[in-house]
Amino acid sequence: MKELFRGTATAMITPFAKDGSVDFDSFGKMIDFQIENGTDALVILGTTGEPATMTAEEKEEVMRFSVKRNAGRAKLIFGSGSNNTAAAVQASRKAEELGADGLLVVTPYYNKCTQNGIYEYYKTISDAVNIPIICYNVPPRTGVNILPATMERIAGLKNIAGLKEACGNMEQICETMRRIRGKCALYSGDDNLNLPILAIGGSGLISVTSNIIPKETKQLYNYMQAGDLASANEIQDKMLPVIDAMFMEVNPIPAKAAAEMIGLSGGKPRAPLTELEPAHKEQLVKILTDFGLKVVG
Repeated sequence: MKELFRGTATAMITPFAKDGSVDFDSFGKMIDFQIENGTDALVILGTTGEPATMTAEEKEEVMRFSVKRNAGRAKLIFGSGSNNTAAAVQASRKAEELGADGLLVVTPYYNKCTQNGIYEYYKTISDAVNIPIICYNVPPRTGVNILPATMERIAGLKNIAGLKEACGNMEQICETMRRIRGKCALYSGDDNLNLPILAIGGSGLISVTSNIIPKETKQLYNYMQAGDLASANEIQDKMLPVIDAMFMEVNPIPAKAAAEMIGLSGGKPRAPLTELEPAHKEQLVKILTDFGLKVVG
């Protein structure tokens, strides 16, 4: 079976300084924090990293920095999807050139292509690079959905290593798993569904919440691998309020606020995203405190 990693990956936020530039000092500390807490892979410039608001030069700088700071300690996966296939190819080639271990390629968004269009998009990118590709299905954001039969076709391409699934439909996810089992990996892209996706044979998690609680996210994975369902349920139950809080407003607004609160200097989101609403800040502080985290900011 083709797969890029097993375990947990964090969909990393990109911290911005007060002047709006990338805060590389804080970003480096975030990378270290993840690796020190057992995270197996870092997803850089995915949705949570706000690449839609970044210039090509900024994204290249972030990739170069990530490769240097990571120094081979964890798998590095760079987001390179687009609603323009040619742009996705260009970004994917650049990520490969700069040292990515693999790519996270979101479906084309806004254009609302057909299932055949989705297949051709991934085939074109697959033909253009040699490193593993994880497809990313997130219909609530993109307006298109990789159906199980389509993912089965895509899984046959030479370097498709898996699917990050965030469609939210467990029935569909089960059917997709049935069709791609033994061909490529399935990764949870929805923290609420981490446990059931692992239960049906998922190879790992690509998590927003692990920006804040990476150790517990990895522990959930470890419990499932050990067949300790009771402990896995217990830790998932404990994590659910934090998971829900990460989506009380659109991602990554709450994640950046939470990172700031626990001393990771998440910074402000870039426009058109705004800071977390005051009422939600109060709720978030309580949820983090109740979980046992020390809120410092």
